[in-house]
Amino acid sequence: LAKQPKSKRANNETRPVELFKLHLGNLQKENRPKLPVELRSEESESHEKAITDYLREIGKLIKETVETRKGVDFKENVLLVLTVPAEYSENDKATMRECARKAGLIDLIKNKKSQKLQFTTEPEAAAIYCMKNKLQQYNLLTIGTMFMIVDCGGGTVDLTTRKLIGIKPFQLGEVTERIGDFCGSTFIDNEFVKFLRRKLGTRAIDRLKENNYGQFQYLIQEFCRRVKEPFTGEDMEFRRELDIEVTAPMLLEYVDEDTREILEDNEWLIEINYEDVISWFDPIISKINRMINIQLLNTQGTCSAMFLVGGFSESKYLQKRIMQDFQHRVQVISVSNQPVAAVVRGATMYGLSLKYSSVAKKLGNRKEYVISTRKLNFTYGIKILSRWKDHHPPNRKVFNDRIYLFETFVQRGKEVEVDEKFISKGYTPLGSTQTALKFELFKTPEKDANYHDEPGMELVGTLRVPLDANRKVTFGFSFGQMEITAFAKNELGQNVQVRFELSKDSVYL
Repeated sequence: LAKQPKSKRANNETRPVELFKLHLGNLQKENRPKLPVELRSEESESHEKAITDYLREIGKLIKETVETRKGVDFKENVLLVLTVPAEYSENDKATMRECARKAGLIDLIKNKKSQKLQFTTEPEAAAIYCMKNKLQQYNLLTIGTMFMIVDCGGGTVDLTTRKLIGIKPFQLGEVTERIGDFCGSTFIDNEFVKFLRRKLGTRAIDRLKENNYGQFQYLIQEFCRRVKEPFTGEDMEFRRELDIEVTAPMLLEYVDEDTREILEDNEWLIEINYEDVISWFDPIISKINRMINIQLLNTQGTCSAMFLVGGFSESKYLQKRIMQDFQHRVQVISVSNQPVAAVVRGATMYGLSLKYSSVAKKLGNRKEYVISTRKLNFTYGIKILSRWKDHHPPNRKVFNDRIYLFETFVQRGKEVEVDEKFISKGYTPLGSTQTALKFELFKTPEKDANYHDEPGMELVGTLRVPLDANRKVTFGFSFGQMEITAFAKNELGQNVQVRFELSKDSVYL
């Protein structure tokens, strides 16, 4: 749909910048794709520059479509919904929001997030699509029906288990904590490249990738077309040959003499057999099936259906393995009719539901979000200064017999409504000259915690509440939306404008 960011190589070959999305999320640094140094700037990292450039090009197409063809004012009337992997942190979403702003898709609003951009996770969007297009097909359009979405993409595989809690209008609740991992189809391509390195030499592949990227990419595409996509796992005599002389002729110049002799004897054909392909697929699929098993174990009740979406879900071998492992535990296992488009179509439905709910609010009616509840993956709370007591560890005592404690707002695993607010009351400043209160929001994967610096604790962000003549404040957070929001009121019940700044060290939310 849009031009990709590009980089100039030394031999003037233009090369696309790829897989930059994998720089967000918790993928280990050594597994992230290398990006051209020239993409870096004083304002942003190279992956942020690539994301911004990509969104800018998409934005041009959107604006042309809605303004020229439809006569719609983009900035006034268009709501953008960006889908993100389930494991994206609050910082990752903030990065996407800032990139969208730099790309000219949304305006900068002082101390506030633009409501013209909303997020949903990829499996959540797919769940909305499947709810409206798949449940009725299998006679499952009944209140209480639980179903799982397995979103198998190129980089990530994300899972969510949902429950139908409303039909008129459609509404979904979240049954288990959503999970995801970096085990998409791209990682099978990576295993194929490792295979080529063993066959042809690491130096030869590096030189091809550096100097003749088009041929390197064509080699990957041929592997996908002739090996990865048609592989079903049924034929143990499966065998394919890749003609290096045809697909990547520059490799003939880069291989060493010993390798050249072997390849010439084989007429420059590289054989790929059943055992090779199985060894590339199985570790990836095992990761996916482990996540499915975790979701089923955590589902309190019967999961009636499992819907596979995303490009990788079209793999016959992946379908076979999932069917073998789970057909006796799940009544319906089905691939969506349009697995690649399911997430985008679901995101559109999600955006429309937000629009309808906004109109309902203005009319004084009850808001009916299509996503009614979400499960929290972390326990959230703030650091407070309290009085030290005898049961507290002596080494934690600070000045004037005080101690820092972790005060829980909400526990991991709680199912919260999307607009539910968690409130803390009665906070006052320590001195009469204090002009603001500061609260640090922490998270932990544990259900219970006593202190803000326990293992696994991470600082999410800092909330600053300005003080006026009314010195007592009530404040809180909303955790059910895709981005954490904060609020505060003074003792008169008046709203107070607050600043909630994310911590740069917060990695995973």
